[in-house]
Amino acid sequence: MPNKTIYVSDEDTKLFQRAQELVGGNLSGAIVTALRRFIELEEGRLEGYDEVILKVGKDGVRQVRFSGALLAEWHQVTDARVEDIRVYRTRKGAFAVHSHFSNWEDFPTDTGLLKDLKNWQNWRRFLGIGEQDWGDFDLEVVDKIEDLKGKIPDKLYIRVTDAAEHSRVEDLDI
Repeated sequence: MPNKTIYVSDEDTKLFQRAQELVGGNLSGAIVTALRRFIELEEGRLEGYDEVILKVGKDGVRQVRFSGALLAEWHQVTDARVEDIRVYRTRKGAFAVHSHFSNWEDFPTDTGLLKDLKNWQNWRRFLGIGEQDWGDFDLEVVDKIEDLKGKIPDKLYIRVTDAAEHSRVEDLDI
């Protein structure tokens, strides 16, 4: 196996020592793992994908992470709930639907809205403005764009198919 020499500045010596401690002495394994992750993220970024971190589960207490590009999003406030849906194209070509539904019947009344009517953040939350931090967060991944039909609102489906077929930004030579 070929040897590679890495020169480390005095300021970074402690960083390398700590990495070696964390991996049980195999510093080259830690470096390879870090380089793989770096290359994956950087190549994805160059292809137009970002690292996406999303909340999932009841009240969004867990998180998932993947490389993707946002195609379209949906926000609607109804009498029954606040609906937020985002559709991403993943780096591997699948389509990820992140939905967040906050039912008004589940609105947390112990958080102060009724106690503190002067706080504008409570009013924004009550009116469904901005990201809600309560409700059900879900992520569903499908292989083909056609599989989204019926899973998301029709108007959002039209936006997603348009975004998937066309570049987000068109460069004009004018």
